[in-house]
Amino acid sequence: MKLTGKQSWVFEHKLYVNAEGTAAGPKEKEGPIGHLIDKTYDEMHCYQKNWEMAERQLMDDAISMALSKANLQKSDIDLLLAGDLLNQNVTANYVARELKIPFLCLFGACSTSMESVAIASALIDGGFANRALAATSSHNATAERQFRNPTEYGGQKPDTATSTVTGSGAVVISQEPSQIQITSATVGRVMDLGITDPFDMGSAMAPAAADTIKQHLEDLGRTVDDYDLILTGDLSGIGSPILKDLLKEDGIQLGRKHDDCGLIIYTPDQNVFAGGSGCACSAVVTFSHIFQEMKAGNLQRVLVVATGALLSPMMVQQKETIPTIAHGVVFERAGGES
Repeated sequence: MKLTGKQSWVFEHKLYVNAEGTAAGPKEKEGPIGHLIDKTYDEMHCYQKNWEMAERQLMDDAISMALSKANLQKSDIDLLLAGDLLNQNVTANYVARELKIPFLCLFGACSTSMESVAIASALIDGGFANRALAATSSHNATAERQFRNPTEYGGQKPDTATSTVTGSGAVVISQEPSQIQITSATVGRVMDLGITDPFDMGSAMAPAAADTIKQHLEDLGRTVDDYDLILTGDLSGIGSPILKDLLKEDGIQLGRKHDDCGLIIYTPDQNVFAGGSGCACSAVVTFSHIFQEMKAGNLQRVLVVATGALLSPMMVQQKETIPTIAHGVVFERAGGES
């Protein structure tokens, strides 16, 4: 791995996504890409006795799907990198307890999907692992209970609010050739423009996404035109226009090259306010819809910038502002066997 510019890694070996797995709940199943998700549930409990166990089931499903597609056993994996939104990353930790794979637990809020892929890729590129699993998850009910109000509370929400995606995504990464290659990554900086409203994550996270995209292009000496798509994680309907305006101030025009996972996973009539969010938002969209488009040859090079709000209920109650971060990973169509 070679540090390029200030914040970007260019991988020296050829690294590939060998297989991906996705799982999601009923609202995601009814969305535009529901038919592409490997396993979906018709009810939010995923046949478990509580919300937290339901989220655990989703991550277990995603990992199982990825291993099955790669024709691998868990003993074939050298390293698991995973995280989620819950206190002490309990979803990832409890899944890792059952898998018994050497484990690095990560927290980047909703940026965890690309954080885990970037770090897994760096470790493989450096010879510290031959094959790794990167996974993340979120659940609407667990996130609402922890960060806002339980769903049973029924409180009204503003139009700036987003709907946490119930789902999970996992990928197997190694140097074994496949159709999708991981070529570089850009590690984001923590940004904070003073947003205090936990119901307006789009406004809070847009500056972090803009900073990472700008730095990525500068580090690699590229322009927007070098990509078929620059995809953000969960800025949704509020943050996406802000992102474009911020980059326009720096002379970067995203135009039609930009889309957002929070706007892809649901339709506006699904009662999701500004769109989707949560760790699973970027993971499910990227690992299902985007990867299918790449394998079909419709996309050749994609920069996925997952965004995360690094808040906690305690900090919000203490009137702290919300720090945010965004991590980017470049996926390229390699044309190998999947």
